[in-house]
Order: sequence, then structure tokens, then C-alpha cells
Amino acid sequence: MRKLFFTLSLLVVVGTVVAQTAPPADIRTIRQNLKKLNVLGSVLYIAAHPDDENTRLLAYLAQEKHYRTGYLSLTRGDGGQNLIGTEQGELLGLIRTQELLAARRVDGAEQFFSRANDFGFSKNPEETLKFWDKEKVLGDMVWVIRKFRPDVMICRFPTTGEGGHGNHTASAILAQEAFSAAADPKRYPEQLKYVQVWQAKRLLWNTFNFGNTNTTSEDQFKLNVGIYNPVLGESYGELAAESRSNHKTQGFGSARQRGDAFEYFKTILGDAPKADLMDGVQTTWSRIPAGASIGAEVAAITKDFNDDAPQNSVKALVGLLDKVDKTIATDKAMQTVRLTATAAADYEYWHKQKTTEVKDLIAACAGLWFESYAAQPTYALGDSMTVNNQMINRNKVPISGLKVDGGGETIKAMTGTDNWNLSASEVTTVPFDNKDLRMPLKVLSQPYWLQTSHNIGSYVLANDTLAGYPENPYAPKVSYIFNIYGRDISYNRTVQFKYVDPARGEIYQPVVIAPPVTANIAEKAYIFNSTQPQTVQVKLKAFTNAAGSVSVKPVAGWKITPEKIDFIGKKAGDEWTVAFTVAPTDTRTNTAGFDVIVTANGKQFSQGLLQMRYEHIPSITLFPPAQAKLVNISLKTAGKKIGYIAGAGDLIPDALREVGYEVHPLTENEILNGDLSSYDAIVLGVRSYNTNQRLPYQQPRLMEYVKNGGNLVVQYNVNNPLVTREIGPYPFTIVNQRVTNEDAPVTITDSNNPVLNYPNKITQDDFKDWIQERSIYMLTNLAPEYQTPLQMGDPNDAQSKGALAVANYGKGRFVYTSLVFFRELPAGVPGAYRLFVNLLSKPKN
Repeated sequence: MRKLFFTLSLLVVVGTVVAQTAPPADIRTIRQNLKKLNVLGSVLYIAAHPDDENTRLLAYLAQEKHYRTGYLSLTRGDGGQNLIGTEQGELLGLIRTQELLAARRVDGAEQFFSRANDFGFSKNPEETLKFWDKEKVLGDMVWVIRKFRPDVMICRFPTTGEGGHGNHTASAILAQEAFSAAADPKRYPEQLKYVQVWQAKRLLWNTFNFGNTNTTSEDQFKLNVGIYNPVLGESYGELAAESRSNHKTQGFGSARQRGDAFEYFKTILGDAPKADLMDGVQTTWSRIPAGASIGAEVAAITKDFNDDAPQNSVKALVGLLDKVDKTIATDKAMQTVRLTATAAADYEYWHKQKTTEVKDLIAACAGLWFESYAAQPTYALGDSMTVNNQMINRNKVPISGLKVDGGGETIKAMTGTDNWNLSASEVTTVPFDNKDLRMPLKVLSQPYWLQTSHNIGSYVLANDTLAGYPENPYAPKVSYIFNIYGRDISYNRTVQFKYVDPARGEIYQPVVIAPPVTANIAEKAYIFNSTQPQTVQVKLKAFTNAAGSVSVKPVAGWKITPEKIDFIGKKAGDEWTVAFTVAPTDTRTNTAGFDVIVTANGKQFSQGLLQMRYEHIPSITLFPPAQAKLVNISLKTAGKKIGYIAGAGDLIPDALREVGYEVHPLTENEILNGDLSSYDAIVLGVRSYNTNQRLPYQQPRLMEYVKNGGNLVVQYNVNNPLVTREIGPYPFTIVNQRVTNEDAPVTITDSNNPVLNYPNKITQDDFKDWIQERSIYMLTNLAPEYQTPLQMGDPNDAQSKGALAVANYGKGRFVYTSLVFFRELPAGVPGAYRLFVNLLSKPKN
């Protein structure tokens, strides 16, 4: 059974710049949106993970064809590797969610997700669908299709396995089922209280040619998506590279491509396209009854648009908005006669989409700018928030009679400020600073899919209608109503915190709504190998005035003192640390949870604070469970001092310090010129030979260290690219071979090997309770000098000895392991600790 481990540490990486909340209003954006206004068509692209999407095709569909374009990624990429930090699991999924949103801001598509969890590499779709809970994930897909109403659906992968990953194949299988299920009122009928059934015109497979797999052919339908857009000033190959380069955790920085580039398609379901992707679909305003005249008016506004005076188009756009509304109102009165329920729903769908587009164009052309800012970055749940609302009418369009209201989507409406005359020369500020007008905060800023615990395969949603959203839909909002040329027009803005950084200028970040007091435990796991007590420190932070206590949930087999620690008189922003003494009650192997409970102002909370900041995405804040892991194991150590050479990022150094090792990060100067003999072992972090460009120059010194009696341990690397292929003293080949079943049997083929006996005797029991997988990117073609004491393989797969290779070289020892210690040690897996310690412990000669 796969297990879930949630990282609890506080992470502050680097600063971030967040895009402003007002939509872009530059001339090229206005031009593109005017073109989009005259297109009524939609395309939904479907795959399994962040980075699976074809960014060049998405950019072409959204920016050249001006279709409403969406990408449905079934997972958030939680099970992948991280090249820019140490986050794994849900934390990595949060980062990759924001990377996808950053990519969509570039290519112009929209982003959606299901509740499926990326539990790691899967070799077949059967395993994937078993873990995902197929019916629930399929229901999410049907929900997104019924809401988005795509005319064309496109899969990245086929159902026949050429995509390699079982998640990939499963995404195609589910897309085929969802294509039909979305149109069937008997499937997921509970959704029909909110949406109508929907039948897309066709489902296509976007065939591909990458790696050693070419699924394209010239008899397939194809599109040239490499064309140049003079309004944007770049081709879609250039735009796609910028979009894809946001997938930094995956190392997918891409070169800009110029010139023709063809995408190929196979028809899976529905009518095959012949001349155009949208064959058989009406994508003009003629799609709407009485809509042809609207299309003509849009064309006229576009023709008359003046780049130097966009405000001259505002009056016509306001008239267009009136006409769109009047057309829908007239048709509603007649739809029982003229329209089927499906056609009426399609009509209302496009009315909503196009109304939003027209309103945004009105604001952009008018030079109307408005945003809402909180007075501070963080507030406590149950408190209220002071908001300043700023606006300016920069193009001198007649705008009057505005209203600012803190109602939003989830906060109940309250009286706002009415009847302001908006200045054309200076910023107008409308503050919600009266006590009765301050915005009450009722919803924690916790990602909706992480609000409750979940199994390995899928998240638990409080409400199925949340499916699809990339982020929380209930962030605090302020609504505005402006009267422009006699028409009341409403808008929403999400409340942000804005400040000025001396080095980077104006910075936006999401407002955080936190528990009254959070509790962060110093370590994620505490390893005991005796009944000797340890001190567990808990760092507390108040977000409001608070008094209460901190306690730990009792757990069998452990003595925890004191039972409770009181606090009083804490103010917002206060931080303090409390300590508990913890000891096992006996020497038996025992694993338990250490759960902190904070009682603040009469209510109980059990949440930590975690913040992640990277420059390419907005800051991320969440409140994970305030818990750690207590592990009592029989563990012997030998040696004390470890040198560590960082790779892509892992938490192994912290895990080693937890069991008493002194871990020193080695600099290049220390490697090349220092006394390496002082280290009992030197360890290379995961993917070092993929990411550290200096290793080829350091390699001779490392081999000299081994030859002179040292112990070098190299953790896994992917097979390509490698900065050098001469990793060990003797040759071997890294291949993309994995053991993905964490419960797969492990055979000990050399029970007398020192790495299985010193200082801990390794048995089959040490391979129990591993998480996510056993081994990735294993070895083959090993030179005869290597000893391979372990053999393993997934069910029905060939057994491999490539997970652990050991060779004596000179007076020392070289170890290469593709076992996933970078997952197991932070998770506190006892057997993984025992084996890794053995790898660090070369017996004395």
C-alpha cells in the first residue's frame, strides 16, 4: 500500500514578484482581445501532469485562432522530481500548480485540474486508475467539460501506451470516457443542478515525435503552428518556449523556435476534421440566434480602433455590451419556442464569456485602472481586514456613479461607498477603514485540495464543484460598479497585499488568512535508538491577540512531558518557542505521530505555517498539520563526519544530522584543495551529475579520495543529460528503469556483503513501509568489479540488480545507489535509515 508523507518544515527560499491583479491594458493585448471577441469556439487539451501540455499548440489556439483554450492536467505533478529545491509531494504539487499558471499567463490558455494525485511513476494505466479512484476523477473531468463546453477535445497521449507513463495512458482512457459521459444525463446527474450536458464535436490525439517514438504520419490532419504573429512580435514557437520555461522544477527551460512547425492529429471519437480543426462548428456570432449583427458590430469596432486613442472605442463597446444583453433577453423570452435546452445553455454560456470580454475591453480602452489592497500581508481567521481601493480614469472617459463593495463571492455583501466622481487626473482612494465596513475573514487560506487528509491516489474535496479550479475560488474580493456612458458596469478584484522592495520595486503577493496561532515542529522526524529522551521544540506564531495553551496528543509507547504549556498576552506577530521532552517507554521498534494542539482564544487548532517563495511564481502559503514523526529503531552508526556535495536538492543532510552525523556541505575549493581524508564518507546529492557542471573537474579528486581509503556514496541520476559518464571507478550505464511498487519484493543476493552487515544487519524487514517507490534510473552494463547485493523488480517485470552497486577501489569503497533514499529518510522509514547508514560506514581494514 502506498503511503502519504507530508513535509512540515518552514521553507523560505527567495523573494517573488507577483503580477498585478488588473488585466493587461497594452495595445497589443487590446488588439488580440478585439480579435478574440469575434470568435465563439473552445478547445480543451487533456493530459496527466504539468509539463505534459503542448505549449506551442496552446499558444496557437489561444492567440492565433482566438479560441477559448484550456488545459486540464489531471494531477498537479506531486510525484515528480524537483530541480530547484527540496520540496516533494504536495509541496512540489503546489509549486508546479503555480508554474502551470505562470505558463498560461504567457500562452493565453486557462488551467484546470482534477482531484487526482501524482503518486509517482506508474508503469501501466491499471495501477494508475486503481489509485486515482477512477469514477471520481472521471466525474471531475465530466464536470470541467460541462462547465467549459469545449467544441474540440485533444489528448496529449494515446490509450495504447506510447506515452510510456501509466498516468499518461490513463489520461487518454479517461478522456475518451469523459467525451461521451459529459453528454449523457445519466452519468453524474447530480452535476445537472449546476451545468448542462455537453457533447464535444470531436476528440483528437495530438500525435508526437520525441525520444525514440514517432507517432506522426503525413496522412494525419495537421496544423502549422509555427507561424509568426506580428501583433505579438513573435512566433508561437518563441511564445511556447517562454511558456514552457516556467516549468523550472522539471528543468524544462526551452530554446525559442522559429519557422514552420506542424502538429499532427488522429481522430479518436466524433467527426474527423478535414480542412479545419473546427470543421462543423460555428465559431462566429452566427452561432447565437440574432447574433450575426453583433459580429458585424464587433468587426466595425475593430476596424475603427485607433492605437493612439483607444478611448474613442469605449462608447461603441458600451453600446455593444447593451446589444449583447438585449439579444439574450429577447431570446430568453422565446427560447421555449425556438431553442432546445442545449442550445439555450450554449447561448447563455457564450453570453457570459463575451460579456466579460467586452467589459474588460471597455476598462482597457478607457484607461480605467482599479485594484484593492489589504493593509497588511497576513490576518487571523475570525478577524477583519482593512482594504484600500484605488482607481483612476486615465483616458478621460466620462465615468461616474461608481460603487465599491466588499461583497465578493464568499463574503456576504456589506454597505459600500456610493456616488463617487472618478477623477481623470489623480488616483481616487476608497478605504474600508470604518470598523463596520472592514471585511470579515471566514475562510482559511488553505489550498482547497489540502484541507483534509487524503489517500495516495486522490485528494478529498469538500465540495465536488471545486473540481477544476487551479486555486481557491473564495479569496477575498471587492466588487466595483462604474457608470460609463450611462451604463452601469460591474467588475471584481481579488484583494492583494502590495509593498515596495528597495531592490525590486513594487511587489504584489496574496493576502494570507491564518489560524490565530500556528505551531511548527523543529524537525519532520525524530529518530530514537534507545530510551534516551530528546527535546522537541515547537515554534509558535500569533496572528492575532491570543491566550491559550499548547499540548501534544498522547500516543502509546511514548512519554511526553509536560502535558500542557500555557501562554497569555500574545499579540499579532509574536513568535516564541516551547519545548517538550520525548522518550520511548521501551526499546521496541515503534513509529508514532507527534501531534501538536494549540488552544487559542477558546478554540483548538493544529496547524503549522509553511511558506515557499520563488521568483518565477507567486508566494505560496499553506497550513500543514502540526505534526512530526517519532521513530524508535535499532540503529548503529559508525563514523561521524560526512561531506555532502549538493545536487538538485534533497533533505538527506537534515536526516543524517537527526541521527547524530556531522554533515558539512563541501565547496569546490574544499574538494579540490582540502583534506578530504578527514571525512568518514562523502555523499553526492540526488542528480548531482545532471545539475553540477563543475563535477567533471572535481571527479579526479573524488576518485583520489576513494583510492586513498575514502568512502564515496553517489545517489541517483537520470540517464540524460549527464555532465560526465565516468561517474565511478569502473564503467556502468544509467537507464530509465524503475521499481515503482514500494512493496515490491527485494531479494538479498549477497547476504555477506559488508554494506548489508556493518554496522547494521540488513534483512527483508528493512524493506517494509517504504513510500512511493523503491528505485529509479537503475544501472545496467556494470563492470565485473561491482558487487550487486540486492535484486528487485515490479510484479511481472524482469528482476534487476541495478539498484545498488558497490566496488572496492584502491584502499576505499565506491557506492552508487538508485534507491530512493531522498524520499525514505525524510519520511522516517526505519529500514532505509539502517541501510543508508551502512552505505556511509566502510569497515576498518
